[in-house]
Amino acid sequence: MAESFVLNTGASIPSIGLGTWQLEPDVVGNAIYAAVKAGYRHIDCASIYCNEKEVGLAFKRLFDEGVVKREDLFITSKLWSDHHAPEDVPEAIGTTLEDLQLDFLDLFLIHEPIRLKKGTTSNPEDFLPPDIPATWEAMEKLYDSGKARAIGVSNFSCKKLEDLLAIARVSPAANQVECHLIWQQDKLRKLCQSRGVHLSAYSPLGSPGTSEVNGPSVLTNPIVISVAEKLQKTPAQVALRWGLQMGQSVLPKSSNTARIMQNFDIFDWSIPEDLMAKFSEIKQACLNSERMFFPLFHERLLRFEYAAHPLSVYKTLEDFWDGEI
Repeated sequence: MAESFVLNTGASIPSIGLGTWQLEPDVVGNAIYAAVKAGYRHIDCASIYCNEKEVGLAFKRLFDEGVVKREDLFITSKLWSDHHAPEDVPEAIGTTLEDLQLDFLDLFLIHEPIRLKKGTTSNPEDFLPPDIPATWEAMEKLYDSGKARAIGVSNFSCKKLEDLLAIARVSPAANQVECHLIWQQDKLRKLCQSRGVHLSAYSPLGSPGTSEVNGPSVLTNPIVISVAEKLQKTPAQVALRWGLQMGQSVLPKSSNTARIMQNFDIFDWSIPEDLMAKFSEIKQACLNSERMFFPLFHERLLRFEYAAHPLSVYKTLEDFWDGEI
């Protein structure tokens, strides 16, 4: 398995990257340093994670010490929802580049198909109707300028991605979405593959804090555990390797150096076809009050509950995900 995938721009995106969501500012720098020393070359960031200044300090340390050069790294960041107005998009990437101490991003994504009033985060009274075509046109200008060497989206359903593809001058290079063994994204993956859009998987080990009591868990799923035992690998390694063999990059998050290194150990082995087939037995969730008794179910874990609100353009979660829920 190659250690990178090729985007529709011709650039290579590393197969595994370090996610920085929910990494506190006082730990994110050490996590990035450990990851790059271990071999990671992709770091996934976002302004709304509120740690990009600390991420930038980690990059500076790595460059100053000669551990890597800028061209060795693939760095992704995202446009937050309060900067969707075309005139605000350049300001957003400008702040991110300043915080990260960089001249350009390898990939810049629209974080979600939600628009908020400038300066807000996620309050229902701050929702505005999104205008993805206008925002995307501003993203295309960043691509033209070289400040973003590739542009894409995140959390886009099949319908929203198809709508964007229909009007885009520059085709999105990637769609970063939740994808793991209990939310396998088969329909979206096939669409992305057919249209030359790379699927990048966040939360490839499942969502933080999930368990069989309040929802399904990737790492305690009996099929995942069974395959891991047969291969003498950890459940996390199996979950990540599955993603690579499905053709998507994976973005596990950890601040633990041992786990960061362990998660990277997924290149010199593979899951045989007969064991890969076992993962098709992980079925759609039986969504009822007793679902904890159905350990093989398959469900989206990060549902964006806040997006569905009477004041939002999305009245229900089904509206937001276009029925993909």
